[in-house]
Amino acid sequence: MRIVLLQIDKTQDSYLTEGIEIYNRRLKNYTSFDTITIHVPKQVRQRTMAEQKTEEAKLILAQLAAEDHLVLLDERGKEFSSLEFSKFISQKQNASTKRLIFLIGGPFGFDQKVYDRANSKLSLSKLTFSHQMVRLFFVEQLYRAFTILKGEKYHHE
Repeated sequence: MRIVLLQIDKTQDSYLTEGIEIYNRRLKNYTSFDTITIHVPKQVRQRTMAEQKTEEAKLILAQLAAEDHLVLLDERGKEFSSLEFSKFISQKQNASTKRLIFLIGGPFGFDQKVYDRANSKLSLSKLTFSHQMVRLFFVEQLYRAFTILKGEKYHHE
């Protein structure tokens, strides 16, 4: 199974980029993991919030294949414990999911077309984080999930 983190625009802060890269390297020992960054043209950022979400949706949907399992990282999604998240990953592996895509949207969230395409929604917390910070939290939790599945000592119950 290939896992993809699909994100809107590049990570801007170097401390986040550095942390994300640490977990990206660690994940390579467990799974096929890639990050795809969708670049939104600057002129789109000058439009209304709704227009930005519509343009982002076009770019997002162009990245997806029909058989991809799309999980939105969304504040209204299901919350998992780290153990439950590792079970979710295991279930997708056992179901022979070819490409499991986790999507972090832009600063205004997702267009309805993206919600309609999604297979599920996941919330990392009831707290609200910037879409930039969620990237680091997500890759750490993904790494943690794989260490749980392998029975390694990174996660303490």
